[in-house]
Amino acid sequence: MSKYESIFIVTPKAEDQEIKTIIEKVKEIINTNNGLITKVEELGKRKFAYEIQKYKEGYYVLFEFEADSSVISEIERYYRITENIIKFMTIRKDN
Repeated sequence: MSKYESIFIVTPKAEDQEIKTIIEKVKEIINTNNGLITKVEELGKRKFAYEIQKYKEGYYVLFEFEADSSVISEIERYYRITENIIKFMTIRKDN
């Protein structure tokens, strides 16, 4: 298993409960595939340096976890089909 860091930005119009639901779903994807979550950090609303999909700010959430590479494609598929996620990035950390 490799270590990964995944950050995503939720639209500012999303309610707190919608954000919690997205976080729980990502946790579920990682845990279902025998991954190990080491850190979940809600960074809160922040202004962008430039507009992203006509938004000037967004709610940032950071995940650090260990998992197989197959989990990444599943997480990113979920990010793409979730309407309230406007941007995301997943990177592998050096061990």
